[in-house]
Amino acid sequence: MRCFKMTLSLLLVLVPMYLHGASLQKAGSAGQRKPFFERLRRLEEQFRSFQEVTLTQLKGIANNYNMSYDIDAQLQSLAEESQAVALTVNRSQAAIQGDLAHLKAWVRKTQHRSRKMDMRLQALDLALTEKTRQWVQAGKEQKTQRDVISGLALGTQALQDALVSLTHQVHSQGARLAALEGQLQMASPGTAAPGWTPAPTPAQPVHPGPLMLLTDRQDLAPHPTESREFTAHLLGTQKPPAPSSHWAPGGAAAVPRDPPQGSGEVCNLGPVFTFPDASPENVIFLSPSFLTALRALSFCSWVRTSSGHLGTLLSYATEENDNKVVLHGRDSLIPGSLHFVIGDPAFRELPLQLLLDGQWHHICIIWTSVQGKYWLHVDRRLVATGSRFREGYEIPPGGSLVLGQEQDSVGGGFDRSEAFVGSMSGLAIWDRALVPGEVANLAIGKELPTGAILTLANASWVGKFVQRANCTCLELCP
Repeated sequence: MRCFKMTLSLLLVLVPMYLHGASLQKAGSAGQRKPFFERLRRLEEQFRSFQEVTLTQLKGIANNYNMSYDIDAQLQSLAEESQAVALTVNRSQAAIQGDLAHLKAWVRKTQHRSRKMDMRLQALDLALTEKTRQWVQAGKEQKTQRDVISGLALGTQALQDALVSLTHQVHSQGARLAALEGQLQMASPGTAAPGWTPAPTPAQPVHPGPLMLLTDRQDLAPHPTESREFTAHLLGTQKPPAPSSHWAPGGAAAVPRDPPQGSGEVCNLGPVFTFPDASPENVIFLSPSFLTALRALSFCSWVRTSSGHLGTLLSYATEENDNKVVLHGRDSLIPGSLHFVIGDPAFRELPLQLLLDGQWHHICIIWTSVQGKYWLHVDRRLVATGSRFREGYEIPPGGSLVLGQEQDSVGGGFDRSEAFVGSMSGLAIWDRALVPGEVANLAIGKELPTGAILTLANASWVGKFVQRANCTCLELCP
């Protein structure tokens, strides 16, 4: 109860105080209301101004955002276009590089062919020069012979004229003697002068007619052989060369040719490979090729041609030089002429006209770096020889070796005009120089000399048109 009273008294004290405070507050707020509204109005204006600025800034930000979005889209489009351009450029570069590679290969092939053409033109020029020299020399010799024969004919004619004049003088003296005898008989008829025997009545003088003069002239004319010997004696030269000797173009020495020798039957040589036409696919690869460097080389084979030129028998190419060793005769060369190339552009031109008769022939081409000597044997006969051809040279190993085509690049670059058309058999290669006895044994079908480094058994790839036959004897092969 006491507590209630204390609480009530406290409320009675506090309520008047609150009412008094409230009345005082109302009186004070009425005095301060006007400045408050002014402040409120200014704040509202500032808020509106701030709102406008904010809206302006927001609009600017929105515009910038739209621009950045457009820029991103444009950048993405440009990136896609640049990628497409880069792809096109890469494709163009690849195409250009391919074209450049083809162009470089074509330029190399053209340069290679131009070098070969220059070499062939040089060979033809040398051959033409030599032939011209021979023709001029033969013309001079014939002119000299004609002059000598003409001189002999004139001398004979003079002798015949002198003989006719002498005959006339003899007959004239006979007539004078007859007249003197008649005068003596008239001076002493019936008797004769001592020691004098009457001469018989002289016959009529016989004057030589045209036929008699021609017969006498033929009797006095020298024999053709004696005329040639006499002409050579007058010129201070030797006798003219016999028909059996010949000259091998390209610096090969002239070698007397023996009479032809029959090869007889040649059997058991192994497979016969026939190249039916000039297709670039008609080629045989021999593998492995040369395993070591060669300072000597012997190439022997039985060959039968089916065209008017030899074509390429063998081609050895390396990365350094696609004509390290070549035996080829193009259709643009002299028929039967073969270029023996070692380390292009050095070559020798060999005469192989004997091979163009469509029959089987045995050939051996031998070279050694010692003094650069080389020999060409055809059917056991030495046809050409020479020296100082790649003296001290060494054929490198590791190249590509093919038969029937010439390589313008390692393992390729074949040309129809350089193809071999015909047949091969018994082919073998040695890294030494064969001696004549070994060559002769090969030509009559005896076994191979020892040391052959490659034969047709090393054929690793044969063109699809090249025909292979196993003939017992060469004469039986179609």
